[in-house]
Amino acid sequence: MKQLPTAGLLVVKNNKLLLTYSKNKKAWYLPGGKLDEGETSKIALIREIKEELSLDLQDDKLSFYCHITAQAYGEDNLLMEQDCFLYDLQEVIQPTNEIEAVKYFDYNEYLKEEIQVEGVVMVFEELIENKQLI
Repeated sequence: MKQLPTAGLLVVKNNKLLLTYSKNKKAWYLPGGKLDEGETSKIALIREIKEELSLDLQDDKLSFYCHITAQAYGEDNLLMEQDCFLYDLQEVIQPTNEIEAVKYFDYNEYLKEEIQVEGVVMVFEELIENKQLI
């Protein structure tokens, strides 16, 4: 199975996790995306968030949280390898052309969505297990 290195942003506010709605996949995902050749996961995340949400993340405020391995949504032979970073986001978020919407979800709200992405479920469970979310 082919592996896809990615990086995801974890922003927790009021016991909810920030997710972005992808126009292409019609599902809610962690903000972030694929690593370009030669990029570290942190550098890729900073670039992707600038592209997706027009935000300039501060490198020194990104804190590695976990690594998840999950089937890439909508892809049969693709395994997503994602480094996830916690970030204390203070800025107001505005979606750009790649993103249709942004929203904070608690786990139960997310499970009521029509589509649940395996990697997002894994992150919710990790955050709950480590008491980052209640």
